[in-house]
Amino acid sequence: MIGAVIGDIAGSVYEWNNIKAKEFPFFQDKCFFTDDTVMTVAVAEGLMNGGKKDDFIDAMKKYGRIYPDAGYGGRFGSWLFSEDREPYHSWGNGSAMRTAAVGWYFDSLEETRRMAALAAGVTHDHPEGIKGAESTAAAIFLARTGHGKAEIKEYVEREFGYDLSRTLDEIRPGYRFNESCQDTVPQAIIAFLESTDFEDAIRNAISLGGDSDTLAAITGSIAEAAYGVPRELKEKAWEYLDEPLRSVLRRWQCRQETNSL
Repeated sequence: MIGAVIGDIAGSVYEWNNIKAKEFPFFQDKCFFTDDTVMTVAVAEGLMNGGKKDDFIDAMKKYGRIYPDAGYGGRFGSWLFSEDREPYHSWGNGSAMRTAAVGWYFDSLEETRRMAALAAGVTHDHPEGIKGAESTAAAIFLARTGHGKAEIKEYVEREFGYDLSRTLDEIRPGYRFNESCQDTVPQAIIAFLESTDFEDAIRNAISLGGDSDTLAAITGSIAEAAYGVPRELKEKAWEYLDEPLRSVLRRWQCRQETNSL
């Protein structure tokens, strides 16, 4: 899950100031965590609290209200700060950027996909919103269980219909800011597929431009599962977080360590 957080923080300064290159300072003083990190943590807490629909809703509203200025989209922000608990048929990329924990939580691909759809559907119940979350969680699951990039590419294309045949060099020149799953998730997965290591994956994603922090959060969540995360990047990302977020990440880490024994 820390891979998504790192991608979000590294991409935060480029969301409204895109850079179409891979050479840039990875962490800067002006970097910050955004709604991508906040909601990734919320979904993790929802899973650890039971993984029911209400658990996700409660966690999202809890952390949304702790961090009211994290940069939420208009409709999601309205939902967060209201008493409404019903979804609003969104196809936005928020469903995919927050699903990292789901990809690590279960022992089967089928359960991973089911829970990704549930966690997405509490707000993003449009088929494209569900697909974005499922495909991201599935890619994480496949990467962490030893499947190679060719297998991940073939599975995602077959199961979700995304075109992953384009290269980053083909995408980059014309790519612009887009909040939809359908024009964010495939690009983020391609950024992973073309990468050589974790940091390279994040740099690939940010170099596309567009919704840089969200692209990098999605790519980072998959890259972590494939490569692991260098210790120095974990430690640096930790410095950008505050105690409520760190507390959930510690609880998550303890759970992961216990389950690996």
